Amino acid sequence: MKNHFETIAQAHQDTFQKTFTAAQFEVLSKISHEIIGALRAGNKILLCGNGGSASDAQHIAAEFVGRFVMERISLPAIALTADTASLTAIGNDFGFDRIFSRQVEGLGKRGDILIVLSTSGRSPNILEAISQAKQQGIRVIGFTGKDGGIMKDAADICFIAKSNKTTHIQEMHITALHAVCEVVETLLFG
Repeated sequence: MKNHFETIAQAHQDTFQKTFTAAQFEVLSKISHEIIGALRAGNKILLCGNGGSASDAQHIAAEFVGRFVMERISLPAIALTADTASLTAIGNDFGFDRIFSRQVEGLGKRGDILIVLSTSGRSPNILEAISQAKQQGIRVIGFTGKDGGIMKDAADICFIAKSNKTTHIQEMHITALHAVCEVVETLLFG
């Protein structure tokens, strides 16, 4: 049993080493500055993902609205994964592929940021949300894994976790997103 946990931990460490490189730190810096610029201009952050990534979207929205570490004013962030009435109505009336794009259409405005999470970079509802955001002048920040999928070219900035394993991709995403939250909070309020 002990060796099994050591193997899991080693795979996590290997993914972390492959993912968090100088080039990726530059990507995270760009992401942080995009978010800071949007917030300073009075805009908001929209977030979405499927499955575990849906939970991560809600988690990060809460870090912005509540607080990450320091006491500060609330920052405007909305997880498009959290409104079950909208998700089920849109899914029923328009199809599952439009559950996020329809919300982007109604809630987003030029200058906002859309953060999308998809471990494969190929989720149809995420790609639809990206397309809708682009039509509205909303900047798109992607978090994906594997080879980046379609998302790597569709997003304005894209962080790619260097793994083919969903669990490790999600672990890298939450680590990266927590780092972004800390940098944003520190630069805005520190």
